[in-house]
Amino acid sequence: MNAFQLVWLRNDLRHYDNAALFAAAQTGLPVVAVFVATPQTWQQHDMAPIKQDLIRRRVLALKNELATLGIQLLAIEAQRYSDCAAILQKLAVQGAAGLYAQTEYELREQHRDQTVTQAMNGIGVSCFWYDSQCVMPPGSVRSKTGDIYKVFTPFKKTWLAQLQHKGLQVLGKPVVKSSIQLDDSGLPQMHPGDNSSAAWPVAEQQVLDLLRSFCRERVQDYQQARDFPAINGTSTLSPYFAIGVISAQQAVARLQAEANTTMLQDGSGAAVWLSELIWREFYKHILIAYPQLIKHRAFQADTEAIVWGNNEAWFAAWCEGRTGYPIVDAAMRQLNQTGWMHNRLRMITASFLVKDLQIDWRWGERYFMSKLIDGEFAANNGGWQWAASTGTDAAPYFRIFNPVTQSEKFDPKGIFLQKYLPELKGLSSKQLHWPHPLPMSVQYFRPVVDHAKARLRTLAMFKAARGESADSLPDEPAQLALGSSDGL
Repeated sequence: MNAFQLVWLRNDLRHYDNAALFAAAQTGLPVVAVFVATPQTWQQHDMAPIKQDLIRRRVLALKNELATLGIQLLAIEAQRYSDCAAILQKLAVQGAAGLYAQTEYELREQHRDQTVTQAMNGIGVSCFWYDSQCVMPPGSVRSKTGDIYKVFTPFKKTWLAQLQHKGLQVLGKPVVKSSIQLDDSGLPQMHPGDNSSAAWPVAEQQVLDLLRSFCRERVQDYQQARDFPAINGTSTLSPYFAIGVISAQQAVARLQAEANTTMLQDGSGAAVWLSELIWREFYKHILIAYPQLIKHRAFQADTEAIVWGNNEAWFAAWCEGRTGYPIVDAAMRQLNQTGWMHNRLRMITASFLVKDLQIDWRWGERYFMSKLIDGEFAANNGGWQWAASTGTDAAPYFRIFNPVTQSEKFDPKGIFLQKYLPELKGLSSKQLHWPHPLPMSVQYFRPVVDHAKARLRTLAMFKAARGESADSLPDEPAQLALGSSDGL
């Protein structure tokens, strides 16, 4: 029986900068990789079908890429996380010297990995776990008193200081000296996807080229362009971060290489995009430090006292893009039709659901996960709690997006609106943003709520939860400081 190293791939579907693959290859033994599809568990986690398809397409592409390096990738179809231990055991008993994998942070994933570790140890196979999801692993960015940061700005400051002190390590592709082929005849082969994600390339080199071209050609305009959904102003790399086709380390290294010193200049496009990457890490750090978030609990515990209206008809109108607010409806149609939504629109639609419709943020969080090709629990939960004023760095509850003025500001000519709301074509720019009362020739939806009245209801709702009087309500601010809702 020939010895080999077994690498279990999960959310690290790449061969460049893959710590588990690299370390396994460094031992000098042949390397075999395995991916286990678990659609039943994915469904329990509300994973969007389009994301599942992207994963399946990417695994098949990676299988071919690894084959050119002399590494066999076994793509197995199971159902649940609980199936993984038996599958890995069946492969490991053929001579595995060790199991290598990247850690995952969510609770079910941690429990799965503990079960696998016990199963591997039971047959004499050691497990090696690599924490490389973040540039700075969770728990490594702390205040001077050793506390976990609960606010983004000081977290970012310390994160940047550590980056400058420690630098980056980006690993090359694994190099193996010999190959081996395992017998997987008793294991079902992974099913192909439905090709619903076909608009997104999955070859690793193509994705790296997208990263390079963004950092070289467009990142300088990111600060000015990122808020306008009608233009190509964002990187659209978030689906690849979500499944690990590219790593955070690769993104920061490429940004350093292309943007150089502007990456640290406040207000530059490179610095703003770097902040978005740091936001992603911040939410992962928070997730590890406060595991109650996995159970969909509010970060600010006192907001659990809020009594949400949860009007199911209004929620359905929001989901289906028929609220009568054009920017909200166009954004939701973009999500439903493409599996992706522009970052600015994620904040507008989230604010509208929570603070115009008074619907529990968890309803929106789950709906987004069920549709987004880039859905990740930490970023999605963090973004929704930010919008709902229940999380870290939460916008004060009295700050509420006005969907009409947001539309006028960020889609002034109505180009995005007309793309997803063809029934409004022919209206003037002003009418596009608020077409009410509706002209006889327009077949569109009446507004489900009056924004001004809804705002007052929301303020009273939050004040009641805080035990405060609703007699004095704050004015609506002109600007709203932004957090990250992904879609970068």
